[in-house]
Amino acid sequence: MASKREDVEYLEYIFSKFYDIGANSYGGVTRLGYSKVEDEMHDMFKDLGENEGFDTYIDEVGNTYVANDISDKKYYLIGSHLDSVVNGGRYDGVAGVIAGLLILKWAKDDNLDISIRVGAFRCEESSNFGKCTIGSGLITGELTKGDVGGLVSKTGKYIREVFNNKGYNLSPKKIENIKQYLELHIEQGKVLEEYGIKVGIVSDIAGPRRFDVSILGEAEHSGATPMDMRQDALCAASEFILELEKLGRQESYRKSVTTVGVINNGPNVLNVIPGEVNLGVDIRGIDIDSLDVIEKGMKSLAKEICEKRNVNIFIQDSGRFDPVKMSSYMQKKLIECSDKLKISHKVMPSGAGHDAMAFSKICDTAMVFIPCYRGISHNKSEFSSLLSIYDGAKVIYEYLKGEM
Repeated sequence: MASKREDVEYLEYIFSKFYDIGANSYGGVTRLGYSKVEDEMHDMFKDLGENEGFDTYIDEVGNTYVANDISDKKYYLIGSHLDSVVNGGRYDGVAGVIAGLLILKWAKDDNLDISIRVGAFRCEESSNFGKCTIGSGLITGELTKGDVGGLVSKTGKYIREVFNNKGYNLSPKKIENIKQYLELHIEQGKVLEEYGIKVGIVSDIAGPRRFDVSILGEAEHSGATPMDMRQDALCAASEFILELEKLGRQESYRKSVTTVGVINNGPNVLNVIPGEVNLGVDIRGIDIDSLDVIEKGMKSLAKEICEKRNVNIFIQDSGRFDPVKMSSYMQKKLIECSDKLKISHKVMPSGAGHDAMAFSKICDTAMVFIPCYRGISHNKSEFSSLLSIYDGAKVIYEYLKGEM
């Protein structure tokens, strides 16, 4: 193996190749799933792999792989994604992909007789089509053509049109021969940084439940309508949001959270009482019973607000995943590897969703977190040091050597 300095320089080199792709004037990057910019990211990933002498290929849904062995024997898959949210950061997803390339390089330099593939999965973020982990979900069977075929991008394109234009398949063959799946990712929280811990060994991934909520009142003149005759959809929405926050706080002891991340107010005119408000609700947790309590409470809350404010509220399920447990065997071994390398660790849940959720249904799966500055993610200020990526990659590589 090269020295630590040379390894970090290699990480810096490959990270720099992605750095400017999708950059915007606000200081962040926008690399939406199945966009031309995401295509550029995947092309760069493929080029970097080929420059190191590895095999590369693209599957039926556009996921890209770099491999040291493309035979039919079982292999270890290291993966993450290359897309981002709008005006997002440069480390979410990318850190895991470049860590995988470094691990492949180490295995080559050490003549390690182990089959490894690094995958970059399409459209992990829900920013473009409103649904997450599309690339990994389709190839693992977690998602089907029926789940995603009618999705529409931010530019108004149906995903089925995008797939047709690119020659992809919404009903792909299920991925095969994966022995185990591993993913390195920035924590997207502040626990590791707060405690000065170098890596997190993920125990569970929170399951999201997402809803589109429509609140229908009556749009009327703001000056001519008395206060006691109003059906103000925005006031009803405000009450709904605050009460949903209370539900999340009540269930926080079970690691559940509630967020309203989208508000569309209509007609959104200064002198008109809001007549319709559409909300995007995101509920997450690792305890199904807790998620059930929140969902039931949300629907009961909606009924109370309808009666109190004389509005109508419609709640539509827009996607859900059950919480996912990582492999206990892999957790144990990763802890042992961290101890052996004297890299401090903490076993912890993931509040954010990841491609690992899809792979956990078909093979043993593990995740390693690394710290990110102040826990900031999905933001142009997102940052994690290359030394942290190096530490996380070292733990995974030590694990792989122990599996030979």
